[in-house]
Amino acid sequence: MTAAVERDADKKEKVEYLLFDMDGLLIDSERIYTDVTNEILGKYGKEMTWDIKAGCMGKPELEAAKHLLSFFPDIGLSMEDYLAERNKLQDLSWTSIPLLPGVRRLIYHLKKHNIPMAVATSSRRAKYNMKSGHLQDVFGLFDGKVVCSDDALVLGNGEKMRAKPEPDIFLVAAGKVLGRDVGEPRGELSETQREERARGLVFEDALPGMQAGKRAGMKVIWIPDVNLLDVEYKGDEKADQVLRSLEDFKPEEWGLPPYDEN
Repeated sequence: MTAAVERDADKKEKVEYLLFDMDGLLIDSERIYTDVTNEILGKYGKEMTWDIKAGCMGKPELEAAKHLLSFFPDIGLSMEDYLAERNKLQDLSWTSIPLLPGVRRLIYHLKKHNIPMAVATSSRRAKYNMKSGHLQDVFGLFDGKVVCSDDALVLGNGEKMRAKPEPDIFLVAAGKVLGRDVGEPRGELSETQREERARGLVFEDALPGMQAGKRAGMKVIWIPDVNLLDVEYKGDEKADQVLRSLEDFKPEEWGLPPYDEN
C-alpha cells in the first residue's frame, strides 16, 4: 500500500490551523464499530474484514451501512434492521469510550498556544454529543468548533456537504468555523485561497478522510490502524506523513511550538 509520500523529517512546513477527525483518531470508537458489526453479522455466519471496513470508515452512517451490506446480499438483513440493532448496541458503549494515546497532550498544547483547531467528523451531531460528553476536559477546548455530517451547513451555492472522500467537511470547518478564506468546495479558487488551504493540517485515520484532506488542498497526517496498511489502495491522494499514533506527532516539524520538555 502506498498511501503516503516520502517526507523529509527535517523540513519545517509551516501550518497555521489544524483539523481533526474524531472516530479512530481522537477516541477509540473504531474498535466498538468493528466488534458490534461482527456481533450482528456473526448471527449469519459472516464477518466484516478489514477490506470491507476500510470502505466504511469516514463515511456517514447510511453510506457506511449501505457499503457494508452490499457485501452480504444473501443474509436477509435490511439496512433499517441492521442500523437499529447496531445503534442499540453501540450506544451502550459511547459514554465510556476512552481517548486514544497522545490526544490529551496535543489538544492541551495547541490550546495553550492559541493554535486554531476544529473537529470535522462524519458522526451525526447526536452521536458526537454522546461520544464526547464525558470527555469535555478535551473536547471542550475546541470551544464548539465542531462540524458533524448532519449539521445544517450549506455551501456558497446552496448545496449541502458531500461526504468524505469529498473535501467539503474540511473546507466548511476551515472556512465557516475557523474563518479562514479557503473558498467553496465547488467554486472558483483564487491563488490566495489555494495558499490558505495549504496552511491547514488535517489528522485522519481513515482512507476516505485522508483523501478528503488532500482534495481540500491541505496537508494530511494519516494515523491508520495497522490493519489498514494491508488493504489495497488505488487512490491518487497520498498522505504527507504517516504515524503510528498521535504520540509520535512532533509539532515543530510543522512550524508549531514544540512540546515543553517536562
